[in-house]
Order: sequence, then structure tokens, then C-alpha cells
Amino acid sequence: MNILVTNDDGINAESLWALVQELQKIARVTVVAPDGERSAIGTAVTLFEPLHAEKVRSPVAGVTAYAVDGSPSDCVILALGKLIEDDVDMVVSGINPNLNLGEDVHISGTVGAALQGYFRGLPALAVSAPPDSQTGLETAARVTAILAQKIAATPTRIFLNINVPDLPPGEIGGVEITRLARSSHINTVEEDDRGQKKQYRLVRERLTEAGEDGTDIRAIEHGHISITPLYTSLLDKPPHRLLKKLCADLLQEIEYGSKT
Repeated sequence: MNILVTNDDGINAESLWALVQELQKIARVTVVAPDGERSAIGTAVTLFEPLHAEKVRSPVAGVTAYAVDGSPSDCVILALGKLIEDDVDMVVSGINPNLNLGEDVHISGTVGAALQGYFRGLPALAVSAPPDSQTGLETAARVTAILAQKIAATPTRIFLNINVPDLPPGEIGGVEITRLARSSHINTVEEDDRGQKKQYRLVRERLTEAGEDGTDIRAIEHGHISITPLYTSLLDKPPHRLLKKLCADLLQEIEYGSKT
């Protein structure tokens, strides 16, 4: 299995390589990621300027890596269209070191990158963990590797947004198939009068609204792993039985992996 890995935090992000290290155990991995931070850029693509890709040294042996001076979506388009000669079986974006929940997914560069793989008929995973959580990174990487193997065993075009709680595997309450909560950050505007020109800054603040039952936010609040299927048409909505099959015994496999 050949997996393309990208992110929106840049080629040097620790969370990216934590994911690569786990995925490399089960697949051939190629990394094509932005050359710097590109968070909250959504599905932006570069149309009116050339892109540049530089081969960089990978900290994980056997993994080819490129840094691109573009958006996460650019990275996936460039990787699939030019940089990777062999067929790619799956696109994985992450690990985002901050949760992507509710309507935030629509501006997430992590999710936007995975979407480009999904558009091209590939299974795609967007993966996020709580901020400043080494436990979360390890859990997210392990969840992703297990799901990647399950999807490879039953090839299907599917797009999943995965979020994990800040808990060790033995304390995670369960795995939930969820929907996006109608809650998000809200953009407010601050005015800055310093300097000769008036400036405006967009400020993002977390809403305190609790998630409803069945949503990704509520699952995380309860210490569960949230797996949310995303799709661009109701005709592409994955059947519930497939999602249940992918999630079956997932928690037990994570716990087992953490002990070996």
C-alpha cells in the first residue's frame, strides 16, 4: 500500500513525523507537505503563481519527502499529479496538533488537503489531536494506521475526519461514529490604530456551546474517539454498516498496540 501524507503545519512539524513513523510500519509512505505553517487555509489552491517542490531529508528512514511553497491542497494536487510516479492508494493529512471539530473543518487546511485526495477517488483521512498532547499524538497515529489497514482490506472511496481525546488508550471511553457539531470558532474583528494606516485583525474565539448527542464535540467531551464521515454528495455517504465494520474492535486494537 502506498500512502501520501501531508499536513497544514509544515514539513518540520513533530506531529507529521509521529504519524509517518506509525504509517511506515504498514505501508510505503511519501510525504509532500508545505514548507511552513499553513493553518486555517481551508481548500485554497495556488492558481496564478508557480509552485516549487524541494526534496528534503526525512527523519524517518525509507521515506521520501518534499517541501512545497504552497497550500496543503497544492501539496496533494502536486504529489498526485507529478511528484509521485507510482499509484497512491490513500491520502492522510495530519496529525493536526489541535482538534478539528464542528464547522471548523470548513476552514481547516488539514481537512482541505484530505479533500483533494477524496476528489481524486482515493480514501482520505484527516487526523487531529488535542494541543500539547504527546499521548494524543501517539493515539491518533495508532488509530490512523489501524483504520488505513482496515480500509485497504475493503477498498472504498471514503473520507473520514478523526479526532482523539487527551487520554491514554486504556482510559478512552469508546469510539463513536459522529456528525459535525453546529459549533465552531467565531471570527471577531479588532481594530488597531497604531501606525499611519488603520489595521484590522481577525480574532478567533472558541464558542462555549456544548455539543449535542451524536456530534464530534460531544464525543470528545466524553473522552471518546470521534470518527466523522465527510462527503460532498448524499450519494457518496458511506453506509453505516461499513463505518461500523471499520470501527469494530478499534479501541481494543489501539490498547493492544500501546502495550506491544
